[in-house]
Amino acid sequence: MNNRKEYLKDVARIVVKVGTSTLTHSTGLLNYKHIESLIRQLADIHNQGIQVVLVTSGAIGAGMGKLGHTIRPETIPEKQAAAAIGQGILIHMYEKFFSEYGKTIAQILLTKEDIEDNTRHLNAHNTFLMLLEQGVIPVVNENDAVIVDEIMVGDNNAFGDNDTLSAMVTTLIGADLLIILSDIDGLYDSNPRTNPDAKIIYNVKKVTDEIRESAEGAGTSLGTGGMATKIKAAEIVVNANASMIIAEGSTPNVITDILEGIEIGTLFSENI
Repeated sequence: MNNRKEYLKDVARIVVKVGTSTLTHSTGLLNYKHIESLIRQLADIHNQGIQVVLVTSGAIGAGMGKLGHTIRPETIPEKQAAAAIGQGILIHMYEKFFSEYGKTIAQILLTKEDIEDNTRHLNAHNTFLMLLEQGVIPVVNENDAVIVDEIMVGDNNAFGDNDTLSAMVTTLIGADLLIILSDIDGLYDSNPRTNPDAKIIYNVKKVTDEIRESAEGAGTSLGTGGMATKIKAAEIVVNANASMIIAEGSTPNVITDILEGIEIGTLFSENI
């Protein structure tokens, strides 16, 4: 099946992961234009009867901006301090913007252990479903302020800048689609930052070794999740019989256009 519009028309529950590069300027300060556009799209999708979960990066970036830093902290205590400041800033901002569209949100801070432990997994599952049934939009972030592993990028115990977290949330709540918004507009057959002839791959049925090898490097200095973490997320989602799309977060109306079936970004699905 190659018709995205037909394929996506029955989507009823989605998870949208937004990266730091979409939420902030290069200075580390919040990009309100992008954030307002994101929230307006999510509110409009919610008005259509689609259940929405937002997984947000940006706590460390928001904290950096508040502290006046333009270079991502290198030490774990510095990252934790920035995250502790930034989490409050982020949730306050989301509450403000979503409330303007009449939407109620709930903050959920997760760790990998919350999802892997059977009891906590069930508790989280029940909490998400109850919130969604009541028309609430859960806003999810890693608990970076207290869980050291989650901000040790490259550690096997870490989620990886919320990419893997968003995939695990997708499977946790049985969502149909995960949309990962980043600073790149999809998966390419080679690195587009170094190869001007690189071509975007619009549809992927299976993550192969060749695709894994092509996923290299991180994005901006403010973000930590490169394409490799997104490929890992795609494998988790596809194995759970859901789908995932990688797209550029700064593209106007990107979420709305994706759900309307416009061929934007890379779609990972066994059913295409």
